[in-house]
Amino acid sequence: MLLLQLRAGEYMTIGDDVVVQVSDVSGDRCKLMIQAPREIPVIRGELLERAGAKRPECVAEPPRRHQPELSWNRNKSQALIAMRRLLGQMDSGDENVKNLRRQLNFLFPPEFASNETIYAPNS
Repeated sequence: MLLLQLRAGEYMTIGDDVVVQVSDVSGDRCKLMIQAPREIPVIRGELLERAGAKRPECVAEPPRRHQPELSWNRNKSQALIAMRRLLGQMDSGDENVKNLRRQLNFLFPPEFASNETIYAPNS
């Protein structure tokens, strides 16, 4: 399979009758304009697969989106430690406290705590 990198406004031709032009690129999406004779069907792969067609073997899986790494520093570490301490002091029977603790643990799982000690103040 041929791999081309095109910028917005650039185009490619397929044979003599088909022109594919990149209209816009935004984030992980791009808009294509396709000019082809009416007798050549142009159908999204998603629609073909939904109708029962198999995905062609040459079609690669999309790359996983890279999650930007959280920039971390002493201030953020101290704030996280303070939040965990305050939650520990609050009434654990309160649903709001439980929800807040779940949200904090989702954003910064407990195993993340080992990184907190890197910037923890000496006490």
